[in-house]
Amino acid sequence: MPCPWASRRRRAREEACLVVLALVLIGLVGDAAGGGGGQDAPKVHRNHGKFTAGEWKQAHATFYGGRDGSGTLAGACGYKDTSAEGYGVQTVAVSTVLFNGGAGCGACYEVRCVDSPDGCKAGAAPVVVTATNLCPPNPGQSSENGGWCNPPREHLDLTMPAFLQIAQEKAGIVPISYRRVPCVKQGGIRYTITGNKYFNLVMVTNVGGAGDVSSLMVKGNKRVKWTTLKRNWGQEWQTSEDLTGESLTFRVMTGDHRKATSWHVLPRDWQFGVTYQATKNFK
Repeated sequence: MPCPWASRRRRAREEACLVVLALVLIGLVGDAAGGGGGQDAPKVHRNHGKFTAGEWKQAHATFYGGRDGSGTLAGACGYKDTSAEGYGVQTVAVSTVLFNGGAGCGACYEVRCVDSPDGCKAGAAPVVVTATNLCPPNPGQSSENGGWCNPPREHLDLTMPAFLQIAQEKAGIVPISYRRVPCVKQGGIRYTITGNKYFNLVMVTNVGGAGDVSSLMVKGNKRVKWTTLKRNWGQEWQTSEDLTGESLTFRVMTGDHRKATSWHVLPRDWQFGVTYQATKNFK
C-alpha cells in the first residue's frame, strides 16, 4: 500500500515545476514583447524575405546632365562610374531629405509623371531609377521657384534619359508620383577596396532588395575580428584596420534591417581597386 504522504510530496514537486516553467515562459514572452527590464526592444534583423514596395507619394521631378547621361555617372554617393557599376543611366539625384547624409544612396524608386497633360508623355510606363547622387539645395532661390531640392522638399532630379521616358524635355519640371521599390540586381553584392593598408575605403555596389546600406562589417580569416566600418561619405565605408593578407568576409545590413553575409568574398591575395562579387544578394 503506497504511503499517502509520498504521493502528496510528488504532486507538490510537480506543481512547483509547473509554476517555475510558467514563470520562465512569462519571462520569455516579456522579453519578446520588448519588456526586457525597462530597456528598449532590440531592432529586428531579418536574414530572409523580400523588400516591400512603399506607398506612393507626391513630389516633382527635374533632370540634369546630357541626353546620353553624361555628367551623371559619378556624384555624392561615391560611385565612380554608374554605367560600369551596373546602374547605367537609370539613376537619380535626390534632395537632401531623401539623400539622408548618404544613407539613401542605392535606394530604388518607381516614378510616374502625373497631372500635367503638357508635360507628361501620354501612356508612358513608370521608370525605375537608383539614387546615386545628391541634388543640392539652393537657398538663394525659393523652394517653389528654382530651389526645388531645398529642405524639407522631397525631390527627384532624374538623368535626362530617365526623365525623357516619362516627360517632355520642354516641361523642365513635372509633378510625379513615386515610391520605393525593391532593387532588382543581377549577381551578388560587389565590394571594392581603395586606399592603403593603414586606411581602407570600401565601396559596396549592386545591392538588391532595399538597395541602401545602413551598416557594414568586415572579418578576416585570421587576425581581423568582426570590425564595424564607418560611413565616410555616400556609399564609401572606412576602417583603419589592416585588412591585407586575409580572406575577407563582409556583412551588409540594409535600411529594412535585413542582413547578408558574403563569406570569403575577397581572397587572401585581394588587390586594392579590384571589384569582387559575392554569390548572394538581397531580394
